[in-house]
Amino acid sequence: MTGGEVLDLARDGVWTMLIVAGPLMFVALVVGLGVALLQALTQVQEMTLVFVPKIVAMFLAMILLLPFMGATMGRYMSQIADAIAKI
Repeated sequence: MTGGEVLDLARDGVWTMLIVAGPLMFVALVVGLGVALLQALTQVQEMTLVFVPKIVAMFLAMILLLPFMGATMGRYMSQIADAIAKI
């Protein structure tokens, strides 16, 4: 395996990580901003108000996105297995 192939696999690994984690991070960002806006408007500074909606939203998003995440990681694993088989 040449250095270029290793760099290609590493680059694809970083992109796969961003593609898999990106939607979940976006959900957390949107829910966090919504809760922060709600806290600013109502001046309710309850700590559990920050974490509970975000945890519930992340759980629901993970359930909905699990097939996409699994397929994306499976494609990357197949690519790595093919590269290992070539050696």
